[in-house]
Amino acid sequence: MYRFSNTTLGYLNLLSLLSSIPLIGAGLWMTHSSSSLCTTSLQTPVTVIGFIILLVSLAGFVGSCFHIAFALWLYLFFMFLLILALLILAIFGLAVTTGGGGHEVPGREYREYQLGDYSGWLRHKIEEKEYWKMALGCIVGSKACADVQFWSPVDFLQRDLTPVQSGCCKPPTSCAYNIVGTMVVFDEDCYRWSNDSGLLCYRCDSCKAGVLEQVRRDWHNISVLNIVVVVFLMGVYAIGCCAFRNVRRAESEYPHSMHATMSKIHPRWDYHWLRWIRDRREDLY
Repeated sequence: MYRFSNTTLGYLNLLSLLSSIPLIGAGLWMTHSSSSLCTTSLQTPVTVIGFIILLVSLAGFVGSCFHIAFALWLYLFFMFLLILALLILAIFGLAVTTGGGGHEVPGREYREYQLGDYSGWLRHKIEEKEYWKMALGCIVGSKACADVQFWSPVDFLQRDLTPVQSGCCKPPTSCAYNIVGTMVVFDEDCYRWSNDSGLLCYRCDSCKAGVLEQVRRDWHNISVLNIVVVVFLMGVYAIGCCAFRNVRRAESEYPHSMHATMSKIHPRWDYHWLRWIRDRREDLY
């Protein structure tokens, strides 16, 4: 059991250590080569997560392979904080992504979205000027509305739309006009709509709701993935606890006596150094 837990922990941490290198590289690459707000907004968390995984994995690998109790203690401490943070993030993500989903439009394949269907935290976030400016830059930069602008009325009846396209690239379906072109259905988004390709419905509440729906879907999927990762990390943490206990047990059974001469089949990493120091002291005295 001693060899199994330490060896397994060593291989798992070696694997996570190697996987952190491309993650750090991706963050640094985005810092220097990307000008898109959608991409550069991810560079800091991606890089930070990569470095955290690198350092924690390095501590676990060194502690398990070289039987260093202090390194394993650091590894278990930061692993506990990581598991706790991921669990809190997953629970919070599942809580704020309740609701939404959009409303069916009779005779259409797509759905339409309203701000009131989402949690107060998400609505408050999308109303912040800096956040909406960044989100709007992502929408315009992705050219989500490029194809929709040339759709015929038949296309809108038969084809589906993404949440962003539904909210930002067309006026709400409820907007209707009489023969003389006067608005007959009151909806503030109907007045915000513009045929200008640079404006469209980017100022509409429906556009913000479409962005929130996309965020809700992505965040919900990430929260579910976080739960799976937490379960996996708990299993790794249990193996780490076994490895730490084994190393501490080996330390307590280590012959510290100056006159001990029993050899070890698998000595600890510092065994040869301590034996060399002991021999030199015996030569002096």
